Amino acid sequence: MLFPMFPQGFVLSDYEVRRVDIPARDGVRLHTVIATPKNAQGKLPILMTRTPYNAEGEQKDMGSPYMQNFVREGYVFVYQDVRGHYGSGGKFVMMRPMRKAKDGVDEATDAYDTIDWLLKNVESNGRIGMIGVSYPGWTTLVASADPHPALRAASPQASPLDMFINDDFHRNGAFRLSYGFEYAYAMETGKEWTTFPFGTRDTYDWYLRLGPLSNVEAKHFKGRIPSWTGFVAHPNHDAYWTDRSIASRLTGPKVPTLTVGGWWDQEDPWGPQEGYRLLARSDPKGWNHLALGPWNHGGWGGKGDKLGAISFGSDTGTAFRNDIEAPFFAYYLKDKGQKPAMVSTFQTGADRWQKDASWPPKGATKGTMYLRGGKGLSTTPPVSGSDAYVSDPANPVPYRPRPVSPTYADGSGWWDWQVGDQRFVDHRPDVLTYETPPLGQDLTMKGKVTARLWASTTGTDADWVVKVIDQYPDGDPKLGGYQLPITMEVVRARFRDGLQKPKPVPAGKPVSYTIDLHSANHVWKKGHRLVVQIQSTWFPVIDRNPQTFLVNPYLAKASDYRAHTHRIFHEPGRASCLMFDRAP
Repeated sequence: MLFPMFPQGFVLSDYEVRRVDIPARDGVRLHTVIATPKNAQGKLPILMTRTPYNAEGEQKDMGSPYMQNFVREGYVFVYQDVRGHYGSGGKFVMMRPMRKAKDGVDEATDAYDTIDWLLKNVESNGRIGMIGVSYPGWTTLVASADPHPALRAASPQASPLDMFINDDFHRNGAFRLSYGFEYAYAMETGKEWTTFPFGTRDTYDWYLRLGPLSNVEAKHFKGRIPSWTGFVAHPNHDAYWTDRSIASRLTGPKVPTLTVGGWWDQEDPWGPQEGYRLLARSDPKGWNHLALGPWNHGGWGGKGDKLGAISFGSDTGTAFRNDIEAPFFAYYLKDKGQKPAMVSTFQTGADRWQKDASWPPKGATKGTMYLRGGKGLSTTPPVSGSDAYVSDPANPVPYRPRPVSPTYADGSGWWDWQVGDQRFVDHRPDVLTYETPPLGQDLTMKGKVTARLWASTTGTDADWVVKVIDQYPDGDPKLGGYQLPITMEVVRARFRDGLQKPKPVPAGKPVSYTIDLHSANHVWKKGHRLVVQIQSTWFPVIDRNPQTFLVNPYLAKASDYRAHTHRIFHEPGRASCLMFDRAP
């Protein structure tokens, strides 16, 4: 039987709010806000969010578009501060390590204890759902990997997975300087969010004047920010990072799970895709759902009709909430409606939703585009040649146009920089641009995207940044010549053979690098160009590589930063290329 959505049609004023401090197993009390609809016809499920960003503020956002469907449908809403932040007791630990001892505590045990208390003290139908975006997405994912029996549905949205491999703090071992610095300060200065007082509009200049990373402790943090202390003490992918990673526990979904991510998530693009992949390895009950759309970090909470200068032809955020998210929870928590599609992705370029049984879709064919002489890009392998540029840490390529405002400043360009027009750097001598002629027919990438670079450096370390771009025709009336990034990533050469044991790059020797560019679902329309840009600095979102191998780059001196010549090869036996899945 099919049930209509929103049969009772609650409004915000129908909810009564109360506050309790729920005891965890070690006695720490967790501040919790509970909103219950009055005069509900029957018992309702509980929908819970655990957050470091203020449970009181989360509850006040119940009137937002993101929550409207849930409010109308009727749930008991629970918002909880994680331990050590805002109203909760205990000590806050960034990305709290997974417990190893049975009597230990972590985010999973705190969720378990909270659910246990709710079942005994709050009227419900006995089913709990969890939902959250970003850090609350991570607490949701952790709870779902070690769940209370009453946890019956979970939606980790924009959740990080392993903070050294990718997402917020690193990208393949390359340190995300501006984000790591500003986020750690904001989260660990006190129990409430606090932004760093830069005193300038242009953090590009501020971070450049900061000098080597060793100056952060000496001049600013002085041991007061635990995450930064951890960065310095653990420059490689060691137990410090794996203890904080949920990846090893994602052996298969233990509860129905809807993973959500954005193609242009500026903070956590990899976590949702990789988390889904890990869960998909063993899913006999068909619980592993995925939604990927044309969004930045959490962008599905609004209309989602555009991002920056790029329009999508419809309200993709509204469609996601109406057609994917609300039905998911109604099905698993209320036995209403039909089981949602396993995979829903929005195909950019063509601007349409698509449904698949898995991601990447099975049966995809493989495509390859080779870098060629004359800065060309073609399906034909190269004949000979290479291109060189000088990478100078004293003059790094900015990751977005200057002034680079602080990440969380009002009006910051942080939220949409990943769709920013890349023409602002393609004239620089330290950025290589390769392009196809105008395409004679549509080109679709649907699935995995990988770059293979053959490169050398006169130094002993280097970064390689690869951008895959859709360049609009010059005659486009609104976006003529616009270079739209579809996917971008960086690798640090010292980690080419593994993130645990870095080693120097042999100076002057061509070395092969494989760069995971995650996945995409995008159509390059006829007349557009496929463009690949390569550079070695991306500042200050990525720290400057000294280009001199150091055992610990966080202890670098100013004299360690040196300009070096980098070379990209496109010749037989050393054919740099872009490899991708094509639509099945």
